[in-house]
Amino acid sequence: MPVPPFVLALRERVGHDLLWMPGVTAVVLREDGPRPLLLLVRRADDGQWTPVTGIVDPGEDPAVAAVREVREEADVVAVAQRLAQVSVVGPVVYENGDRSQYLDLTFRCRWVSGEPFPADGENTDARWYDLDALPTMSPSMASRVAAALPERGEAEFAT
Repeated sequence: MPVPPFVLALRERVGHDLLWMPGVTAVVLREDGPRPLLLLVRRADDGQWTPVTGIVDPGEDPAVAAVREVREEADVVAVAQRLAQVSVVGPVVYENGDRSQYLDLTFRCRWVSGEPFPADGENTDARWYDLDALPTMSPSMASRVAAALPERGEAEFAT
């Protein structure tokens, strides 16, 4: 997956040391048919099905980052509706030795337009799933989806 330029600049200064990064998860629901559908992407790095995830750029509003990531990764236009969950992910150690930990902000998003496909090379597939026929996901990803399903509600703090 491409590393954002600002992360590369940080890595020049800190090497492989642990970076604390803001991240987003966009749980996109399409509710224009008889049953709600969930947008999932298959990650190119590990083959797992997940909602769209990404890193917040410096100075970027996290809700804007979630919407941007959906457009970049799946070519779907969405609107962030609410913050659903706040959690910490990692630490993650990458193949090159870089270490990162993420503050993840999960947003419930509403589909506006577009049919998903893997638009930027970070994923090998993108598609809509019926909520009763979801593929297997990690407990962390399943928790993010579950937190975002209610249309209204307070954000959960995952532990």
